[in-house]
Amino acid sequence: MPFINEIKKYRSIATIGLEKNVGKTETMNYILKRLKNIGVVVGTTSIGIDGEITDIVTATSKPEVTIFEGMLFATSEKHYKKKKFQAEILGVSEQSTALGRLVIARAIGEGTVLLSGPSNSSWVKKVIDEILEKGVDTVIVDGALSRLSVGSPIITEGIVLSTGAAISLNLNEIVKKTRHIIELLKLDSLENEKRNKLLNLEDGIYKVIWEKEIIEKLPIKSILNFSQLEKNIFEERCSLYITGVLTERFIDNLSKQSFVKYLEIIVKDFTKIFVSQEVLNKFFKRGGFLKVLFSTKLIAITINPIAPTGHILNSKELIKAIEKFTDIPVVNLREETDV
Repeated sequence: MPFINEIKKYRSIATIGLEKNVGKTETMNYILKRLKNIGVVVGTTSIGIDGEITDIVTATSKPEVTIFEGMLFATSEKHYKKKKFQAEILGVSEQSTALGRLVIARAIGEGTVLLSGPSNSSWVKKVIDEILEKGVDTVIVDGALSRLSVGSPIITEGIVLSTGAAISLNLNEIVKKTRHIIELLKLDSLENEKRNKLLNLEDGIYKVIWEKEIIEKLPIKSILNFSQLEKNIFEERCSLYITGVLTERFIDNLSKQSFVKYLEIIVKDFTKIFVSQEVLNKFFKRGGFLKVLFSTKLIAITINPIAPTGHILNSKELIKAIEKFTDIPVVNLREETDV
């Protein structure tokens, strides 16, 4: 089971789904069971609410999260009370989610639970650290719909990505969206020396000239407000460090400018990039560069060839298409007995 053996090397892993019903929870259950089987002490939580029996959006059946004896887990008070096994409470948070305080517990038996974890990424990181302090080897975090933030390398050390027919019944569309995320995960990161100079800056947009050791905060609140600047900041070669999100509108506008050649944009990590593949490619073709402070380790890609409508894609064709642009393991867990 190559990718399971890879996972156990990390202290924290996020499972990320590109869409609802792509098999993310099934992937998580697979990982938890295999780690347990090879003697890894596991903890788990979620960002937001996950593990529901019936998917709220599509009303389709959804796998529950299975917890094994000795495993640590964190969930809200409401869902802790509804768990289907015995457990020992190790801690209760002072903060509350919409479903009550967060309970960290150790499973005494085996059963299923609805995971409703911290509501934001910084709290997730705090819970991960608390679970690790209690003697756990690895924490698996179940990322909720459209919450890629939990895959940030600042929060977790690596991710397992789930994709599949729920994205589209067109294989090429699935491959296109999956490839885009993989390409973002492969973006180059800054060298340690440069990263350290930007890491602790307050929120804002910065003009950086590495050769002159200039880091200048721009007097604008948004990357859409460059027209408000009194002078052209692009008169010389420079980098732009954006502490917030990078938007499609900004990159699209930038790609039309004459100064875009050799311009380097820097963001914290891939979760800050909200730009389509087409718009990014145009920026790159014009000579622009995009880098991250922290790169993210992609450990494996799982696919679910079954759409919520019941339509089934050819899993072997989908796997083969994804493998053309990545050397990361790509697997259909329903067909794998020893991954």
